[in-house]
Amino acid sequence: MRWQAFLEAVQDRGAYPSALEAERASRVVLALLGAHVVGEERAELAAGLPETFALILLNPLQAAEPLSPERFVRAAAAWIEGATEQTAAWDTSAVLSVVADAAGEELLERLLLQLPPGYDLLFGHPGGT
Repeated sequence: MRWQAFLEAVQDRGAYPSALEAERASRVVLALLGAHVVGEERAELAAGLPETFALILLNPLQAAEPLSPERFVRAAAAWIEGATEQTAAWDTSAVLSVVADAAGEELLERLLLQLPPGYDLLFGHPGGT
């Protein structure tokens, strides 16, 4: 997926007034996601993202333990300037639903197997794909 298309999709789903806000949310969410997915799945996902976002995913913040979906959203809120847990949940879902589209069903299913239960909702795919 190209940079412009990715940002436009996030901006549309997140109803952001600017591409800059969509980019800010994308950077934080992908950095957090990169700390939670590993191996071939992370590499495959990165290959389908714009280069800048792929590098963020491949060089993540380090996570001491897998975060539950609720803690993931709280972490995003801590990193996104001015965010609340409610707005961070919105940001997370806007970005991860676009990531799910870029990944495709088969890769998304493998990614969800690496994550604690409940992430399917953040990706906009309740009950898996």
